[in-house]
Amino acid sequence: MRLYSQKDVDKKALRGARIAVLGYGSQGRAHALNLKDSGFDVVIGVRRGESWNKARKDGLEVMEPIAAVAGAQVVAMLVPDLTQKPIYKDIKPYLEKGATLLFAHGFNIHFKQIKPRKDLDVVLIAPKGPGDLVRRQYQQGRGVPCLIAVAQNASRSAKAKALAYAHGIGGTRGGVLETTFAEETETDLFGEQAVLCGGATELVIRGYETLVEAGYQPAVAYYECLHELKLIVDLLHEGGITKMHRFISETAKYGDLTRGPRIVNRATKKEMRKILTEIQQGKFARQWIAENKGGRRKYNRLLKADLKHPIEKVGAKLRARMPWLESGKG
Repeated sequence: MRLYSQKDVDKKALRGARIAVLGYGSQGRAHALNLKDSGFDVVIGVRRGESWNKARKDGLEVMEPIAAVAGAQVVAMLVPDLTQKPIYKDIKPYLEKGATLLFAHGFNIHFKQIKPRKDLDVVLIAPKGPGDLVRRQYQQGRGVPCLIAVAQNASRSAKAKALAYAHGIGGTRGGVLETTFAEETETDLFGEQAVLCGGATELVIRGYETLVEAGYQPAVAYYECLHELKLIVDLLHEGGITKMHRFISETAKYGDLTRGPRIVNRATKKEMRKILTEIQQGKFARQWIAENKGGRRKYNRLLKADLKHPIEKVGAKLRARMPWLESGKG
């Protein structure tokens, strides 16, 4: 395991460099503001509209994407995965020779949706947290850990440039772990699907349904299966399973150790392996790309059904009594 910290940064690697951040969503805004606060020359590349106005309001220089990349030594591709390919096609002729093309997720490089020019450095800096957290922790003098990878090293200093960028967004404070585009992409997709998003939300919903169907109050079921999840996640985040066991009751520990494996068992792990194989073989990527090209009909139908689940109606009423949750201070 190779983990880089602030002492490993060559601060000359990006000295005087102009950084074009394409996209001003969750990650784009965090990266841009952190880089600016770290003293870098930053320009935002977006089309006119809401993101354009938001970036200008935040005090950043804003241009159309093609204009933004012209003259930039680093171009951070922080637009959604499935819009990156057409944007790269548009900006390709305007990228400086020897520029660095940077990604926060390896999807398009790993699955060969984008084939960068050979003269470009192609690197990955992937914060292991959402953009809002990347920004907040930077402002608090902390940092979200990042992954670093190099796919093309035309300049022979691609890693140094990527590490300097990671330092600029606060990543070296939390540690920057060396990986590959393949490992980052496959593990990130797996984590989202099987554990963090798909796995966790399905577990919450099925637990809620089980209690409500057994006659318990929906509000009690919501508190038990969704609201209290933050307590456990915070303990895990701060000190792993060890800290969780230190702060939960002996009864909770016994239930964890004896009943948990009945819920997440060999059959679950078998399905997880199947999901991972689909990711590794490109099946998921092909399905998602095809779904997007086809108008996202299945995606929209599933998302609508998810957001209409009764747990969301109950939760909205209960959360309204806790306005501090919106501020992220709950």
